[in-house]
Amino acid sequence: MFDHIKFGVRDFALSRNFYLKALEPIGVTVVTDWPPNGAELSQPTGMSSLCLYQTEETPAHLHIAFVAESRHQADAFYRAALNAGGQDNGPPGQRPQYSGRYYAAYVLDPDGHNIEVVCHEIET
Repeated sequence: MFDHIKFGVRDFALSRNFYLKALEPIGVTVVTDWPPNGAELSQPTGMSSLCLYQTEETPAHLHIAFVAESRHQADAFYRAALNAGGQDNGPPGQRPQYSGRYYAAYVLDPDGHNIEVVCHEIET
Protein backbone atom coordinates (compact mmCIF):
# COMPACT_ATOMS: atom_id res chain seq x y z
CA MET A 1 0.00 0.00 0.00
CA PHE A 2 2.78 2.46 0.82
CA ASP A 3 6.36 2.90 -0.40
CA HIS A 4 7.69 4.31 2.85
CA ILE A 5 6.69 6.07 6.03
CA LYS A 6 9.03 8.69 7.47
CA PHE A 7 8.58 10.31 10.84
CA GLY A 8 10.58 12.14 13.46
CA VAL A 9 11.50 10.76 16.86
CA ARG A 10 12.71 12.48 20.03
CA ASP A 11 15.61 10.09 20.72
CA PHE A 12 16.93 8.55 17.51
CA ALA A 13 19.23 5.96 19.13
CA LEU A 14 16.46 4.78 21.48
CA SER A 15 13.87 4.56 18.69
CA ARG A 16 16.25 2.88 16.22
CA ASN A 17 17.07 0.24 18.82
CA PHE A 18 13.38 -0.22 19.72
CA TYR A 19 12.25 -0.77 16.11
CA LEU A 20 15.12 -3.11 15.26
CA LYS A 21 14.44 -5.30 18.30
CA ALA A 22 10.63 -5.11 18.14
CA LEU A 23 10.44 -5.87 14.40
CA GLU A 24 13.20 -8.48 14.30
CA PRO A 25 10.60 -11.30 14.43
CA ILE A 26 9.23 -10.17 11.06
CA GLY A 27 12.67 -9.77 9.50
CA VAL A 28 13.13 -6.00 9.62
CA THR A 29 16.72 -4.73 9.43
CA VAL A 30 18.54 -1.49 8.59
CA VAL A 31 18.59 -0.82 4.86
CA THR A 32 20.37 2.54 5.03
CA ASP A 33 21.79 4.72 7.79
CA TRP A 34 21.71 8.49 7.23
CA PRO A 35 24.34 9.98 9.54
CA PRO A 36 24.14 11.50 11.97
CA ASN A 37 20.57 10.63 13.03
CA GLY A 38 18.45 8.88 10.43
CA ALA A 39 17.78 5.35 9.18
CA GLU A 40 15.62 3.38 6.77
CA LEU A 41 14.34 0.00 7.96
CA SER A 42 12.74 -2.75 5.88
CA GLN A 43 12.32 -6.47 5.43
CA PRO A 44 14.93 -8.08 3.13
CA THR A 45 12.50 -8.44 0.23
CA GLY A 46 10.25 -5.61 1.40
CA MET A 47 8.53 -3.27 -0.98
CA SER A 48 8.06 -0.64 1.74
CA SER A 49 10.20 0.90 4.42
CA LEU A 50 10.07 2.78 7.69
CA CYS A 51 12.31 5.85 7.95
CA LEU A 52 13.21 7.45 11.28
CA TYR A 53 15.03 10.70 11.95
CA GLN A 54 15.90 12.83 14.97
CA THR A 55 13.71 15.91 15.49
CA GLU A 56 12.88 18.39 18.20
CA GLU A 57 9.34 18.79 16.84
CA THR A 58 6.50 17.10 18.69
CA PRO A 59 4.97 14.78 16.11
CA ALA A 60 1.36 13.67 16.22
CA HIS A 61 0.93 10.06 17.26
CA LEU A 62 0.85 7.52 14.45
CA HIS A 63 -0.66 4.08 14.05
CA ILE A 64 1.53 1.85 11.90
CA ALA A 65 0.58 -1.77 11.15
CA PHE A 66 3.13 -4.29 9.87
CA VAL A 67 2.19 -7.58 8.21
CA ALA A 68 3.11 -10.85 9.92
CA GLU A 69 3.18 -14.14 8.02
CA SER A 70 1.96 -16.05 11.07
CA ARG A 71 0.35 -15.53 14.45
CA HIS A 72 3.60 -16.76 15.95
CA GLN A 73 5.36 -13.73 14.43
CA ALA A 74 2.77 -11.39 15.95
CA ASP A 75 3.31 -13.02 19.35
CA ALA A 76 7.10 -12.77 18.96
CA PHE A 77 6.83 -9.10 17.95
CA TYR A 78 4.82 -8.33 21.08
CA ARG A 79 7.39 -9.99 23.38
CA ALA A 80 10.33 -8.40 21.55
CA ALA A 81 8.72 -4.95 21.60
CA LEU A 82 8.03 -5.11 25.34
CA ASN A 83 11.60 -6.32 25.96
CA ALA A 84 12.85 -3.39 23.86
CA GLY A 85 11.03 -0.89 26.10
CA GLY A 86 7.65 -0.68 24.39
CA GLN A 87 4.45 -0.38 26.39
CA ASP A 88 1.51 -2.75 26.04
CA ASN A 89 -1.33 -1.35 23.98
CA GLY A 90 -3.16 -4.62 23.29
CA PRO A 91 -1.80 -8.15 23.73
CA PRO A 92 -1.74 -10.65 20.85
CA GLY A 93 -5.15 -12.01 20.00
CA GLN A 94 -8.00 -12.16 17.55
CA ARG A 95 -9.83 -8.96 16.80
CA PRO A 96 -13.25 -10.19 15.59
CA GLN A 97 -14.51 -6.61 15.37
CA TYR A 98 -12.28 -6.27 12.26
CA SER A 99 -12.63 -9.76 10.77
CA GLY A 100 -12.57 -13.43 11.70
CA ARG A 101 -8.97 -13.68 10.51
CA TYR A 102 -7.60 -10.51 12.13
CA TYR A 103 -4.95 -11.45 14.72
CA ALA A 104 -2.88 -8.57 16.05
CA ALA A 105 -0.66 -7.26 18.81
CA TYR A 106 -0.16 -3.60 19.73
CA VAL A 107 2.57 -1.70 21.58
CA LEU A 108 3.44 1.96 22.08
CA ASP A 109 6.92 2.95 20.93
CA PRO A 110 9.18 5.39 22.88
CA ASP A 111 7.29 8.35 21.37
CA GLY A 112 3.82 6.92 22.06
CA HIS A 113 3.14 5.78 18.49
CA ASN A 114 0.80 2.78 18.24
CA ILE A 115 2.74 -0.02 16.51
CA GLU A 116 0.79 -3.08 15.37
CA VAL A 117 1.75 -6.39 13.83
CA VAL A 118 -1.20 -8.13 12.18
CA CYS A 119 -1.67 -11.57 10.69
CA HIS A 120 -4.63 -12.27 8.38
CA GLU A 121 -3.95 -16.01 8.11
CA ILE A 122 -6.05 -18.73 9.74
CA GLU A 123 -4.30 -20.41 12.65
CA THR A 124 -2.73 -23.73 11.72
